[in-house]
Amino acid sequence: MACAWLLACATSTLCAAPVLGPWIPLFKGIDHARGTNIADTANPDLNVINVARVDLQDPDVSLLATPRIASGYVDGSRETGGMTVSRFLQVHKAQLAINANFFDQGQYYLPEGTPMDLSGLAISGGEVVSKQESAANSAVFSFDAANHATVTHTNWPAKSTTGVHTAVAGVYPVVINGVNIGRQYLNLPGNLHDNQPRTLMGLSADRRYLYLVTIDGRQPGYSDGALDYESGAWMLKVGAADAINMDGGGSTTLVMENSLGNPTRLNKSSAVADSGKERTVGSHLAVFAKPVPSFISDVQVLADDEAASVTWKTSEAAVSWIEYGLTTDLGSKSPMPATGTTTHSVLLPALIAGTPYYYRVVANASSGTQTSDLLTFTTINYNAFQSYLELTNSWKYSVASQSTGDWTKPGYDDATWGGPAPALLWVDVRAAGPNVLVQPKATQLPADAANAGYPYITYYFRTHFQVSDAASSPTLQCDGFIDDGAVVYLNGTEVYRLRIDPSEILVSSTLATGYPCSGDATCSDSFTIDGASLVNGDNVLAVEVHNYNAHSADMTFGVAVSGVRSAPPAPQVTLTSSGSTLRFDWTRGGFILQQAEAPTGPWIDVPGPVVASPFSTSAGASARFYRLNR
Repeated sequence: MACAWLLACATSTLCAAPVLGPWIPLFKGIDHARGTNIADTANPDLNVINVARVDLQDPDVSLLATPRIASGYVDGSRETGGMTVSRFLQVHKAQLAINANFFDQGQYYLPEGTPMDLSGLAISGGEVVSKQESAANSAVFSFDAANHATVTHTNWPAKSTTGVHTAVAGVYPVVINGVNIGRQYLNLPGNLHDNQPRTLMGLSADRRYLYLVTIDGRQPGYSDGALDYESGAWMLKVGAADAINMDGGGSTTLVMENSLGNPTRLNKSSAVADSGKERTVGSHLAVFAKPVPSFISDVQVLADDEAASVTWKTSEAAVSWIEYGLTTDLGSKSPMPATGTTTHSVLLPALIAGTPYYYRVVANASSGTQTSDLLTFTTINYNAFQSYLELTNSWKYSVASQSTGDWTKPGYDDATWGGPAPALLWVDVRAAGPNVLVQPKATQLPADAANAGYPYITYYFRTHFQVSDAASSPTLQCDGFIDDGAVVYLNGTEVYRLRIDPSEILVSSTLATGYPCSGDATCSDSFTIDGASLVNGDNVLAVEVHNYNAHSADMTFGVAVSGVRSAPPAPQVTLTSSGSTLRFDWTRGGFILQQAEAPTGPWIDVPGPVVASPFSTSAGASARFYRLNR
């Protein structure tokens, strides 16, 4: 839309002023608009802006600033754990998120969780995360638990934080009481006041609306960035009477949750345009809201391991059902009810534990057919794990070609092999030295002098572990670092090939078909193997690791192994009474409520059927028994 507008107005001076597009609902209480302009003498920089208008009076809207770091909080140094804005939204299951306070470390693209020190006041859930330590970065937005908003243009000396539930701080105001003050920052030293990508926050005069604004920049021909008075002009245009310049630059990012629960960037970050990824930032503000009311509403999923209960409402009586599946093609459908209603519930059976599913709601009513957005849920994995081998476990090793499969069997004599030595076992002959990101390196292995000093094409490993209840672990979970390919044996039986041709007859010169990550074991391999060969007592895991080519400069091996047991808890039902009314509540999905006149049955489904709590009924004159059934 912005491009079409630019073309239409390119020859008209009347079109030079900033133009804001229509407000489009994203969620209940959150609207979104885009704006752009033609650069001219009054507004010399080309701008593309995105603004989210948050209704602070909507009872379903709530705010979250970045909370304290999970462990080791230190005021003034270790205050938050860094995340991208997209990751922050996803972790907290928010509907909208934007970057907020300035922060240190000054490096970017740091690992998630990197400790950060915020500049200015930050409060999350009533807990002070960062104190106001000076007059720098002292322009503050604060909110009480009911979202009543206050703007403090200069929070120094620091004001009381009593009653403040959420607070974030920016650098300086650009609009005060409806007046654009941005020109006062012209010609000040430093690049902060140059045309830059901007993150801005503002409040309407009546304090009902919070405006979260990004102005993209550093992308010639698309958006240059904004000067302070240009930022102020945009904030007045969107409806703000007070506005603050927050942390901007490459950190400027505004993200929303899509219908699948994943983050979608609304603006075009200069960091993403430059590097392909968001910066790791120390401070965020997230907004929680409910979906926009529609014909199909209040869709709720209570997923269990092998079944899920889904409930929803329609604004008029409708025959409604669920379409679902492992991919966006769906493919499965719940039974279609015989009659229409406004409240709906179904049980989706025979699902796979620990697996994401896609689904949508379809409703046929007198007004026509309605379909929800494509949604997603994930079933629960109740598996319990018993560790058999740790990643740093010791292994026997050999570089000699193994011409038979005897070396994989428990009774094989490996006395002449090297070790046992702890993993990671590795060799790296690069002139620049081993990759420091491959960790934990423990045992250096020999290279092949007969092959110009390169690593051997194949290395062989064996280790023993004890099992007391083999029958309870039909599956083994393996997680490790393997460079490049491997074949895994359990008690002499081949159980898995990783990046090895499944049809290949294995010899010491067999090459792997691929390699991990960009060629180094800097990311883990996870896979399961069949535990049918397990025995009570002593077991042997044997692995042969193959390089991708004869002149590969490195090899790495280490793997942790755990037994996997399914251990679903029994469903818990709570019964409460009020007068003659009985109420049943339960927290697990995937069950149907049944009733009987005697504990021995016969059991029948409670009419509905009832697949999600709560369920209320009147107490009868005779005993009645209830149970949850899968």
